[in-house]
Amino acid sequence: MDKSETTIKTAVEQCATALADSSEESSTFFQGLKAGLPIAIGYLPIAVAFGLLARSAGLSLFIAVLMSLLVFAGASQFIAVNLIALGTQAWEIVLTTLVINLRHFLMSASLSQRLAVSLAKPWRSLLAFGITDETFTVASLQSQSILRGPFILGLNFIAYASWVLGSGLGVLLAGGLPASLQASMGITLYAMFIGLLVPSLRKGWPVVIVVVAAVVLQSVMNWVPALSALATGWKLVLSASLAAMLGAALYPQGVEN
Repeated sequence: MDKSETTIKTAVEQCATALADSSEESSTFFQGLKAGLPIAIGYLPIAVAFGLLARSAGLSLFIAVLMSLLVFAGASQFIAVNLIALGTQAWEIVLTTLVINLRHFLMSASLSQRLAVSLAKPWRSLLAFGITDETFTVASLQSQSILRGPFILGLNFIAYASWVLGSGLGVLLAGGLPASLQASMGITLYAMFIGLLVPSLRKGWPVVIVVVAAVVLQSVMNWVPALSALATGWKLVLSASLAAMLGAALYPQGVEN
């Protein structure tokens, strides 16, 4: 009887553990959706503004939505549409958007350190595609040391869906909104990003110092004549890299401050 009871108890515990792991794994995706909901709400008006701009530049609904599906990078898409409207050559558009998006290498490299080692490379590639400034910020602020793939997938998916949907909606609504309302949509992205950043500043001086350092470096690059000629993408990459190196030097991982 004792042996039977022990066997039954062990089986029950194993089943309970399996169910808990399964529940946690399935809920992680929905937790990602929940965490990304503010980003999706913030993306929608900016994506609509992109669709309006794309339509005014002569792009069709298909091309505008396809750009959002394949590129999924707000700043480079806005710049690309402007360059297309100006009749810029294709290689110049590709090079410009590449430089602007170089910072995504840094963000992907940073998040990859917190993903499970067992996560397959195809999954890592899929998750890397969905990284934006805002999704990276939300993922980086998570308290757990290991980020689960389903959570990042849910976080990226809801932001991606909002951006693509808003782009198509903007093309369809082109010409139907007042000019003043169209012009005001661009500020929403900055307001949303500030809303994501400010709570993290309350966690301690390391985050404050890194953020201030990045702002100062970016300002210096804009003000110094020798550096002001650099493309915007290179400025962002340099200021972010230098600020991150400063933070790593002042606050090594595992050191209490």
